[in-house]
Amino acid sequence: MKRLDKLNEAVQLPTEAELEILNILWARGPSTVRDVHTASSKDTGYTTVLKQMQVMVEKGLLERSERFRSHVYEARAAKEQTQQRLARNLVQRAFDGSAKNLVLGALSAQKVSSAELAEIRRMLDQFEKGAK
Repeated sequence: MKRLDKLNEAVQLPTEAELEILNILWARGPSTVRDVHTASSKDTGYTTVLKQMQVMVEKGLLERSERFRSHVYEARAAKEQTQQRLARNLVQRAFDGSAKNLVLGALSAQKVSSAELAEIRRMLDQFEKGAK
């Protein structure tokens, strides 16, 4: 567990374009550049996606397997781990380290359904029980 924490600290945060690739890989699992290019919603050329994924390997965001004829890429960290790192970074940079201010900012930024609010309350209750 400590090794993963150290790994997460050493890996750079993904850019918006890199997050799109990561989301594709999290949804599809290990994939070739062609698979990612086809699944991408952006009108980006194949060689641009290839270069971006190569850079992501260098940054530690992706792993590349050379066992197959085509290289297969996969995310090095789970989606939840990456989301936690991004949230931690955002809390520090934009909300002065306050999780409360982050939550208030998120809730006031867009309309939240009563069902979502109920789910948030339930999750906060579970979180509080787990912290005791």
